[in-house]
Amino acid sequence: MNIIFSYIFLGLSLAAPIGPINAAQLDRGIKGGFLNAWLVGLGATTADLVYMLLVYLGLVHFLDIPFMKAFLWLFGFFVLTYTGIESLISAGKIEMKKGSHNITYSKSFISGFFMSLANPLTILFWLGIYGSVLANAVTMYSTGQLVIYSSAIIFGLLLWDFTMACVASTFRKYLTNKMLVWISVLSGLSLIGFGIYFGYQALQLLFF
Repeated sequence: MNIIFSYIFLGLSLAAPIGPINAAQLDRGIKGGFLNAWLVGLGATTADLVYMLLVYLGLVHFLDIPFMKAFLWLFGFFVLTYTGIESLISAGKIEMKKGSHNITYSKSFISGFFMSLANPLTILFWLGIYGSVLANAVTMYSTGQLVIYSSAIIFGLLLWDFTMACVASTFRKYLTNKMLVWISVLSGLSLIGFGIYFGYQALQLLFF
């Protein structure tokens, strides 16, 4: 049982560092409530599952090719910069009334999915952390146990997703319109900042 809890904690540790997903969850939760924030995180977790599967199948090394790395950094740059600019544009339109902004559930899920899928740091996490955990676990546990422990990691990710959605939607209830606008602006600038960093990394790979 202690081993399962350690893998749940690993999932929490992977999801908890402040990054574009957490910034997007906070932004969507403030604008659209709990479900929109939760779906951003659920989309990101779905992308994590894709990478977990790639690591498990040994295909993730294909993503270590310099060209693929540069493509992913550029893809991340466009996704995060676009999402950040969209957040800034819609910041001035935020109102406390329900349904006052055009945020659909599918858009929230897709946004989280592509932000995580386009994040090379996600690949590094899964290749470096899950890859090493898997390499160690294969020699010690059966396939059934590997599935259980991998599921514990996923549970940790989903637990953090739920917590962030609760925090974001709770903030929404107590904040004024002006504070909502400022938080949305800061969230947008944060996403753009991450996007610029990703773009810089792509340029480093392509030209240096």
